[in-house]
Amino acid sequence: MAKPFLILAGGLLLSGLAFTAVAQTPLTPKAQYAADSNKAQTRYTEDKKLCNDESSSNARLQCRRDAKAEYDKALASAKAQLAAAAPASSPAQAGKAACPDCGKVSAVRVTEKEGEGSAVGVIAGGVTGALLGRQVGGGLGKDLATVAGAAGGAYAGKKIEGKIKTHKVWTVSVQYADGHARSFNFDQDPGLKAGDPVKNSGHTIVRE
Repeated sequence: MAKPFLILAGGLLLSGLAFTAVAQTPLTPKAQYAADSNKAQTRYTEDKKLCNDESSSNARLQCRRDAKAEYDKALASAKAQLAAAAPASSPAQAGKAACPDCGKVSAVRVTEKEGEGSAVGVIAGGVTGALLGRQVGGGLGKDLATVAGAAGGAYAGKKIEGKIKTHKVWTVSVQYADGHARSFNFDQDPGLKAGDPVKNSGHTIVRE
């Protein structure tokens, strides 16, 4: 027959046929939060049952309020512990989150924009139109043709100059972290494509 034996551990004298030390594994922050939340919910449920034993409706109502306050306090404490145990974000991530002027290119569109005719085009076109008008008709008809030719020539001159000044425009659309979007126009290729990180710089954007 086996006899009990003595074990000296941590300054305490223990006796028994066998001794097993079981180390408890600490819970993860999320598991601990779930356990604390369940514990708070269970206590809240039990407290509400006890409130039903109060003698008056006012007392029962106050009891339920107190129980709810205790439940909210316990839940807030569990959330605070979970937040405190969460790993801190890296400096780079923190910087990105704190940058309201930073975003990503969502699209780049290239269009052709017709230039605006200047006074030079109007005058040049008007002179040409007047010369053509004088070659038509005679007397009053000739004068009317001259005016019409000048007007038509001025319009034509303005349109021709506008065509000559036609140029490309690069429109870059940017989506920001807070959800809003903006578009920026460039007269030259900015060298950006969809997905590129950018940030505001004055009235335009630059690559981040």
